[in-house]
Amino acid sequence: MERVTQSHRFVVAGYVLMPEHVHLLVNEPQKGSLATVIQVLKQTTSKKLKRSEEQQFWQRRYYDFNVWTDEKRIEKLRYMHLNPVRRRLTAKPEDWPWSSFGHYSTRIEGTVEVESFWTAHKRERSTGRPDKILPSHP
Repeated sequence: MERVTQSHRFVVAGYVLMPEHVHLLVNEPQKGSLATVIQVLKQTTSKKLKRSEEQQFWQRRYYDFNVWTDEKRIEKLRYMHLNPVRRRLTAKPEDWPWSSFGHYSTRIEGTVEVESFWTAHKRERSTGRPDKILPSHP
């Protein structure tokens, strides 16, 4: 994920990895299109994760939804983070390790860098400039 975010110059505002799908909240890539980014992510991960007996790892289609307001961004983050709870995979969103929920609830940096108020503030303190697009904090 980090390689793809750097090469296509986009930020991840939230994610939740589920057993058969993934939720991503990202901005529009500066290099290429969202379709290209999704294709690269799917190809890269399926080569590493697909078992030989599986015909395919990812669904062929992805579904996107444009988010235009802070309220809708927060709504989507909450929906994503609660998905493992609704599916009864965990009792609380903080117990699901494959999610950006921990970043928003504790400010801890995880495997995937999440662009948030805290990461922008930390970057600005160290470099003097925010650089990336700042999503509102839920």
